[in-house]
Amino acid sequence: MSRIVECVPNFSEGNDQNVIRQITAAAESVEGVRLLDVDPGQATNRTVVTFAGAPEDVVEAAFRAIKKACEVIDMSRHKGAHPRFGATDVCPLVPIAGVSMEETVEFARSLARRVGEELCLPVYCYENAAFSPERRNLAAIRAGEYEGLKQKLADPRWRPDFGPAEFKARSGATVIGARDFLVAYNINLNSTSTRRANAIAFDIREKGRVLRRGDPVTGEIVKDDKGNPVNVPGALKCVKGIGWFIEEYGIAQVSVNLTNISVTPIHVAFDEACRRAEARGLRVTGSEIVGLVPLQALLEAGRYFLRKQQRSAGVSDAELIKIAVKSLGLNDLYPFKPEEKIIEYVLAKGAPQRLVDLSLRAFVEEAASESPAPGGGSVSAAVGALGAALGTMVANLSAHKRGWDERWEVFSAWAEKGKARHDELLRLVDEDTAAFNALMAAFALPKKSAEEQAERKRRVQAATRGAMEAPLRVMQVALATMEMARAMAEIGNPNSVSDAGVAALCARTAVRGAFLNVKTNAKGLEDKGVVAEILARGAALEEQARAAEEEILALVAAKL
Repeated sequence: MSRIVECVPNFSEGNDQNVIRQITAAAESVEGVRLLDVDPGQATNRTVVTFAGAPEDVVEAAFRAIKKACEVIDMSRHKGAHPRFGATDVCPLVPIAGVSMEETVEFARSLARRVGEELCLPVYCYENAAFSPERRNLAAIRAGEYEGLKQKLADPRWRPDFGPAEFKARSGATVIGARDFLVAYNINLNSTSTRRANAIAFDIREKGRVLRRGDPVTGEIVKDDKGNPVNVPGALKCVKGIGWFIEEYGIAQVSVNLTNISVTPIHVAFDEACRRAEARGLRVTGSEIVGLVPLQALLEAGRYFLRKQQRSAGVSDAELIKIAVKSLGLNDLYPFKPEEKIIEYVLAKGAPQRLVDLSLRAFVEEAASESPAPGGGSVSAAVGALGAALGTMVANLSAHKRGWDERWEVFSAWAEKGKARHDELLRLVDEDTAAFNALMAAFALPKKSAEEQAERKRRVQAATRGAMEAPLRVMQVALATMEMARAMAEIGNPNSVSDAGVAALCARTAVRGAFLNVKTNAKGLEDKGVVAEILARGAALEEQARAAEEEILALVAAKL
């Protein structure tokens, strides 16, 4: 799954398990959506549900869950410790992978519009999906809670963004938005002192600490002209924090919420806490991630710590995660299991096996079977991925070559480029087969009536276009890997120059093989203008690959 959005709706029921199950079942009824967590609270009488999947599927699941909540929750009888004003109190969408915040905002607003129109609920949009600055803050929208909602809806300033400005006693109102991923993150100290943990939290959190005259703990609080306490900001943006003592482990922790990990990533918060702890005579022994975390967050951490060591960061995801776990001390309190803590890995459980997950022998035997897929397109992508991997290997070996220490960054940059390209070519191994299967499925559609014939034709043409574009992308990415092969032949470790040559040969094979697939699928596309344009692009790519291979092999031959 290359595009993932998470949804974290909060429902105003935390005690009746039957009600909660009905709501979660509604969300799970959408194919492709995975329920990740259900966290009911009795005192708050509120349940936080987390599910994820492709954006369109998640939006549908959220709508079904909100609809079911309207049916099974009666807000006129609700009591709880947490602020609330609707059966579905708040429903944020969070981009995880392959989806921008701008796209997530549009998904949130489309969900809000549908809830307002189809369920006739008052809906407000908040955070990044807000239509005005004063509606970004959830607390401002929810001020007055359910008990003050009728009066709020009568105020023209608080007209809902979608749905009627009418008080619905049973369902209340709901808030739908788009926000950044929030990471609940605890940093472990070699101390039992809550006060010292709090001091470090105040050092690093954005809010900082209250400014006092004289003694920083007991001194008089400094206030501004309006009588409000003056704060000294902490070191990190988008970080909330507090110190506490965890009896279960017998240690104090700096507990932080990272509200935007693109501004302050996990590794930055960890290193800053280490510096502040050391300045106070303490030591950070490790940390823990509460709940799930996006894969990218740990990959970035792995790269960060490798660069600090002046090591190449163009290594596998598994190695990057290993470095991140070791460096952040995520095994300090209990074993960190990537397959249970990384969102993408959790979603992958139970999914159909991909071609790239097969062993090399199994892939070869699958290609040799009577099935027409995987075929030449997938094999071309696989050969291209091997070529990119070889070029990446040369870059990594060069980054670590004795006597070349001052050049490690140059080779690390090449290795990271190579890794990105072999990752994409691996993805295209399955995408090419998926495009072929989509074409076969379109051909299998019924064609009895005129309407069915027209729909079948439309689907066949769209699938044929897709079956041409997948191998065309293989050509583009494989050609791009030749830039790295050329660089490694010129400046890379001379002991591996032959590997740079093989990388170029694999890339050229991938380009030529994928172009054959483009050509064979072009015969089925009726739009001859599009066919001519795609074939011209393919021919240009093939010629560039031929010239690049010739140049690279000449460089290799000169060094052998």
